[in-house]
Formats: sequence, structure tokens, C-alpha cells
Amino acid sequence: MSPEARTQSLKPPSNSTTSRTSSTSPSHQESPKPLSAQHSPPTPTMPLDSRSSTNPEVQLQTGSQRSTKMAENSDAWFPGLGREIQEAPYTRESQDSRDSRDTQQREYLRTPPTERKSYGQRRALYPSQLDQDCMPDLVRQREEEADEDDAYWASVRTLFEKTPSCSRPRLPKPKHAITIAVSSHVLFNMVDGRKIDKEEGLEKYMEYQLSNENVVLAPGPAFHFVNALQHVNARLCELYPDEQDLFDIVLMTNNHAQVGVQLINSVNHYGLLIDRFCLTGGKSPIGYLKAYLTNLYLSADSEKVQEAIQEGIASATMFDGAKDMAYCDTQLRVAFDGDAVLFSDESDHITKEHGLDKFFQHEALFENKPLAQGPLKGFLEDLGRLQKKFYAKDERLCCPIRTYLVTARSAASSGARVLKTLHCWVLEIDEALFLAGVPKGPILVKIRPHIFFDDHMFHIEGAQKFGTITPHVPYGINQKENN
Repeated sequence: MSPEARTQSLKPPSNSTTSRTSSTSPSHQESPKPLSAQHSPPTPTMPLDSRSSTNPEVQLQTGSQRSTKMAENSDAWFPGLGREIQEAPYTRESQDSRDSRDTQQREYLRTPPTERKSYGQRRALYPSQLDQDCMPDLVRQREEEADEDDAYWASVRTLFEKTPSCSRPRLPKPKHAITIAVSSHVLFNMVDGRKIDKEEGLEKYMEYQLSNENVVLAPGPAFHFVNALQHVNARLCELYPDEQDLFDIVLMTNNHAQVGVQLINSVNHYGLLIDRFCLTGGKSPIGYLKAYLTNLYLSADSEKVQEAIQEGIASATMFDGAKDMAYCDTQLRVAFDGDAVLFSDESDHITKEHGLDKFFQHEALFENKPLAQGPLKGFLEDLGRLQKKFYAKDERLCCPIRTYLVTARSAASSGARVLKTLHCWVLEIDEALFLAGVPKGPILVKIRPHIFFDDHMFHIEGAQKFGTITPHVPYGINQKENN
């Protein structure tokens, strides 16, 4: 086939060929450049042998003829293109405007980084059945679990923000606080657990605790006392927002850590503000009592209480089985026996050795000599220090702390020494009741104290019959008789 026949059989060439031939032809040196930016029909495919066998001179000539025909009859090749070129001659400004128009057309809106959304969020806005069908079950399950977790924590956050009780007060520093350490067996009723521990052993007891960790424990004998301490803290914080001289309740127990979940659940259930826990796992807590700077220790274990008393820590043994009575919700009421509780057991020694008459003579002779201090004298000082803070704000008549002295002494024969001793200690007692040997139970019913400390088991048992919480202070000569 001749070169002219092959040329006539071909379709219009690509833009690149046109631009090259036009540049070589002198008659078309001013052909417009925007032709290269227009879309052109696809370049026809030619056999390799036919392309390679063509003479370059023939190709150049043929290309020049093609470009001449395209220029003469441009409307047949690209409708409207030749007219546009003729009407708008090429200038530098027209080229810049076209380039800017092309640039504007190529600018795509981009989402700012702060507005980008994850695949899960976009999938929620534009759900696709194809995505769900192609998604593996494991991936879909994980995303569903993640969505459930997000919904759960969102609801918890909303509940936390709407509940005012969630704002817990700041804990006082131990060096300023009045630390009250209570055992778990006196804060809650754990009689069933102790029974299993004694009869079936420690392992069965731990299994019992683990299986019942979601069961809320019933209140124990020290429960109302701890509630009253928290009420005093709340009143103090109202008057002194930055007050550090507050009651700090510590749960001190020799239970194992496995019991901790049930204790935490029970504390949170009743709204008790107890954040310090000490679970010693069967070890004696006496060393920890000193580290916590404990002011008062209440436990159901008489041996540990006696050990704490010997170490100089105010302690008492609490008992179960007392009747529940109506306690005052707006005032902490604490009652003390005199000898071997607030005072030493000096007078008890004289009574045991020489009789009651010699005791009266001894007290009259040493009326102006203060009695030595007993194990709970420091706790009475702590209460008095807090009372003075309320007195300074003119709150004496509605002070949330009230103290009582309930003693078997006779006021006429031996009461003067007691009152003079308190005056010498610069301690105030709100009420003093000298019973002269009369049972204390009926009087305590009228007082309704949250706690009454005594060293005689005879008085403790009599008070318990009337529903009073009466812990035992194992101190003095009377302990031989009690044992």
C-alpha cells in the first residue's frame, strides 16, 4: 500500500502529533496553543510493521497535509472549536484567564482536620448493606461492643454529673485528722461469715465471701456511730470550708483482700465516706494503727483491743446483738464511764482492797488532787477541741457534739474530785450523771447515745438489754474479774 493510501485510511491523529507537525510547518507557526488542552479522539492503533516501514519524510509531509485540512475545516473535526479560536485570538491575558479557570475547576473542597470522622461514624451516617455483608462477623461484633461501651460510659457520665452526692469531700491529712479505725465486723453484721470461719475454716470462709461479694451487708453495732461522725464533718465544713481537723474513718480489718469487693459495695450502698481501707490478711493490725495515727480503735476481737490498749491506743471491744433504737441524726452523742475509762483505776484498787468506806475517805482526802488519766481521755479531748470550733461560731446551743459522764460514783462523797479533775484538764463535759450504784441502762435509754464506753461487764450487759451500744474498755483491775 502507498503512503497516501495509508494516510487516508487513518483517523484524525492525537493532539501531540498535531502540535508537532504544526510547529514544523512555516504556514502554521501561529496556530493556537489551547488545542493541546482540548479533549481529542483516541489515537488509532497501527500495525507495528506499517509504522516502522514508513519513510520519515513521507510522514512529515503527510502530517503537514493533515494539519492543513484540520485548520481549514476545523468545524468538521471539533464542532465549535474553530469558531471559538477565530473569535477569541490568542493573547497572554486570555491564556492566564483560562489557566485560572482550570485551576478553579480543579480545586476540591477539603474537610478540615477537626471535622474528620472515623469510619464507624461515617458508616453510621451513610449505612450500606454491602459494608455489612462484606464485614467479617468478628469485626462487626467488636464494633457493636465498642458502641455499647460508648453508650454505657456516656450514661454513667451523665448520671455522675447530675448526682450531687458524687462530689466527695476532700480527705483530711492524717496529722490533722481525728482517725477512727473500725473493724469490718463492727461496722457491718458479719456473724454468718465468722461462723463459717470458725466451723469450716478459712478457705470455706473466703469462698463464701467471694460468692456473696455483691450482697450488701447489714449494718453493725458501729454503723450509727460512724454516720454521726460524718454528720459532724459536714457541719464543720459548712462553717470552715478549709477545715482539716475532721474525723477520718478508716476500715481496719484482718480480713483478706478477697473480702474487699463486698466491703466496698456495702460502703458505697450506704453512702459512707470511707476511703481508707486496711485489709491485713490475718495479720495483726496494731502496727498499722500506729502508722495511721489512730485516735480510737473499735473491734470485735478482744485480744487485739487489749493489745492496742497496751500500746497506748484508745480502744474498745464492741458486741453484736444490741437492740436497734432511734438515734439522733443531727447530734453525735458519746457517753463515758469514769474510772478506768476517762480516769485511771486508782479508785477501783482502793475499793477492791479496802472496801467502799475507805474509798469515800480516800476521795475526800485527795479531793484537790487530779486523777490520773485513763485510756479514753485523749478521745474526749478530741471531741472537746471540735466543740470549741462550733462555740467560736456561736453554735453552742446547736452543737452537733454532746458528751456525757455516766458514773456509778456518788456526787456527795466522791463527785467533787471528778469535776475538779476535768477542770484541771481544761475539759468540758456537757452532762454529768452520778448514779451512786444504780443500774445505768434506764438512764442511757433517755440519753440515747451512739456509743457508751464502760469497763464493767455488769453495766455493759445491763445497758445492752435496753438497746444501748456499749463497747468494753479492757483496762484496769476489773479486767481480772471480767476474764
